[in-house]
Amino acid sequence: MGLELTATKAGRLLLREKGTYVVLRELHRCEKDPEVLSACEKLIQVLIGDEPEPGMENLLEVNIPAEVEERLRSWDREEEERRQREEAR
Repeated sequence: MGLELTATKAGRLLLREKGTYVVLRELHRCEKDPEVLSACEKLIQVLIGDEPEPGMENLLEVNIPAEVEERLRSWDREEEERRQREEAR
């Protein structure tokens, strides 16, 4: 749900206004679950990042080139594999 709220400029502004970054930062400090940590990191990056250029305010409507999308999916797979290896230890 959090990532969906960050898809639009209005959602990102609302989350910033409500102090969501501070809550996520504190959660990240004490959380042990790798999936929760990853979600926190992704949300934090969106909240502290620069706003997209005009015409790209709704990130769900942005066209992503196929090669970039594949690279992002590959990174997600690598992250998931790393998490699974860490959990297996």
